[in-house]
Amino acid sequence: MKIIVIGGGLAGTEAALQLAKQGIKVDLYEMRPNKATGAHHTENLGELVCSNSLGSNDMEVASGLLKQELRILDSFLMNIADKCRVPAGNALAVDRELFAQEITELINSNPNINVIREEITEIPKDVPTIIASGPLTSDALSKSISDFTGSNHLYFFDAIAPIVEKDSINFDIAFWASRYGKGEASYINCPMNEEKYNRFYEILTNSPKIELKEFEKGSKFFESCMPIEVMASRGKDTLRYGPMKPVGLIDPRTNQQHYAVVQLRQDNMSATLYNLVGFQTNLKWGAQKELIQSIPGLENASIIRFGVMHRNTFIYSPTVLESTLQTKSREDLYFAGQITGVEGYTESIATGLLAGINLGRFLNDKKPIQLDSVSMLGALCSYITFPEHKNFQPINSNWGILKPLDIDRKTQKNKKLRNKLFVDESLSYMRRLVSELI
Repeated sequence: MKIIVIGGGLAGTEAALQLAKQGIKVDLYEMRPNKATGAHHTENLGELVCSNSLGSNDMEVASGLLKQELRILDSFLMNIADKCRVPAGNALAVDRELFAQEITELINSNPNINVIREEITEIPKDVPTIIASGPLTSDALSKSISDFTGSNHLYFFDAIAPIVEKDSINFDIAFWASRYGKGEASYINCPMNEEKYNRFYEILTNSPKIELKEFEKGSKFFESCMPIEVMASRGKDTLRYGPMKPVGLIDPRTNQQHYAVVQLRQDNMSATLYNLVGFQTNLKWGAQKELIQSIPGLENASIIRFGVMHRNTFIYSPTVLESTLQTKSREDLYFAGQITGVEGYTESIATGLLAGINLGRFLNDKKPIQLDSVSMLGALCSYITFPEHKNFQPINSNWGILKPLDIDRKTQKNKKLRNKLFVDESLSYMRRLVSELI
C-alpha cells in the first residue's frame, strides 16, 4: 500500500524518508517546477527559501537542543545539514545549493519513494496522507484544507506579537490585574504616564520596518492581526483607545487608572512566557527591542520571539491536531511543518520526522508516539495542540515551552544552570525512548 506525502520541503522530505525507512512505499508530491510559489528559485527538494542558517547549534540555545534531539532520532535532514555545514560560528549554516541537492539525490535514489511533480488540489480520500505543503500552500489545496478543518480553522495571517520571559519583567513597576476586576488578575500590566506614552509613540512611528518580499505584498490585514504601527498611523490616541486602553485597569498600589497600559497575556501552560497583547508588528528586530524596552516594567525584557509579518497559511492546530500530529477527525491524516504552526527550518524538519514515524507506526498497527514535553520536540507538539489557546500563533523552539523542572528558585533564576538541566533531562528522555523503540 502506498501513502501520500504532500510537499517536497523540509518537513515533507524528512517525513517521506522516515516512512521509507520503515519499508513503506511513498508517493511524494511536489508542485514545483510546474507551479511556482513566488518564493522558491529552483526545483530542488528541501530548498531553503530565506536564510541558509538552521539556527544555533549551541546546546545552551533551545534550537541547539532540538537539533541534538533530531540527531538522536536519526533525522536524515540533520545528517545532511551537518555534512553541508559552512563556517558560521555557533550556527548551523549550510551551503544551500548543496543541501537541497543532497536531499533531492537521497529522495530520488530511495526505492521506496516515488516523486510526482504535480499539484495536489484536494486532500486525498481513503489514502493515508501527510500534508506538509508549507506556508505557501496553493490556493486550491488551501480551500480543500479549509473545507476539512472548517473555514475558521485555516489562517492567512500578516503579523504576530512579540513574546517575553516572565522572569525578565520588572514587577516593581508592572502589576497584575484584569479589566474591570473581572475574574482572576491574570494579565500583567505595564503602566505609562503621558510623557512615557508620547516617547513610546515617537519611537514606534519613527522605527524602520522590514520590507516585504514581492510575493507577500498586497496582502490584506485582518483587524485582529493589525500591526501596531499601522494602528498608530491612524492617530496618536488610537492605541490608547485600542490595545493600550487603560479603562478598567486599576493599579492596586495607587488605586489609580494610568494614561495608557500595555498588557501581557500568558502564552504557555507553565506561565513562563507572556505575549504583548495587540503588539503585532513588522518593525525591524532592533527597533522592536528598543520599543519594547521603552515600556515601563520591560526595561530588561528578554524577548523570546520578535513580532513578524508575512503571508502564511497554517491550520488552527489546537482544534485540528493531536500532539502525535494526527488529525482529530481522521486517524490516517497527518500534518507536518510550518502549516501546523511551528516556525523555523529545524522545527519543520522535526515535525516531519515525527509525522513520518507516527504514520508508519499507525500503518503497522503500533501506537503513535506521544512525546513528553520534557523534550523540545514534545514541547513544540504540546504547545501547538494545546486546546486552551486564546489566540494561537506560530512558535519556534524556546526554553519557556518545556515542562517546568522541579528545582529551587535560586537554580530557576540561574538561566545557564537551568537550561543545562533542561538539556540533560531532554536528551536522557530521548535516548531512553530510542532504546525502547529499537
